[in-house]
Amino acid sequence: MNMKNTIRTGLSMLVLAGVVGCSDNDPVQQTYEITVTNLSNNQPLSPLAVVLHSSSYSAWSVGSPAGAGLEQLAEAGDNTQFLADASAGSAIATSSGDGVVGPGASDRVDVVVNSASDLQLTVATMLVNTNDAFSGRGGIDLNALALGEQMTLVLPTYDAGTERNSELAGTIPGPADGGEGFNAVRDDVNVVSRHPGVVSNVDGYTDSVLDQSHRFDAPVARLVVRRLN
Repeated sequence: MNMKNTIRTGLSMLVLAGVVGCSDNDPVQQTYEITVTNLSNNQPLSPLAVVLHSSSYSAWSVGSPAGAGLEQLAEAGDNTQFLADASAGSAIATSSGDGVVGPGASDRVDVVVNSASDLQLTVATMLVNTNDAFSGRGGIDLNALALGEQMTLVLPTYDAGTERNSELAGTIPGPADGGEGFNAVRDDVNVVSRHPGVVSNVDGYTDSVLDQSHRFDAPVARLVVRRLN
């Protein structure tokens, strides 16, 4: 075989190898950068719970009881059961933030998934200087987010409805009190709703361990989702 034929054969084998290595059946991975910024004055946020899922999954529904995982997240800031429940359901991928997100701070979570025609995002975190308030959004559609694009959303605050908003000493796990976190007894309305905010001890509720700095009457967090690849 002469030199030209040798080169031609080698190139043909390289092309063939490339075709075989790039089968249409190979999954295409997509990476999403998820960043949450704490906008509150004095409400640290618990480690982020991040779930990528199909439209068949729902982490909570206003007017319905909170699941056990959401109850633990909203009362104690513990996302372990919340993420485990998602994984046992229709979650495509789950991830936890690195730790508590203080006022003015941000945390970033990168999640890699195989491309899907039905891809949604749910994010949740507890306001730890409360009895059972959590902030988040569920069912965020990621299908239209192109490579390099990003979306910015604010996160509303919800009441898990599993623990009475007493604001009493010993009932709040955050630094304002250092009290109890999760308690399996549900002594509130037992349905998820939008949170009315805290009263604090500056409006005559002298038994409250919270002060004016712990109040919130607007979105407490900002979410930025960017598709990296």
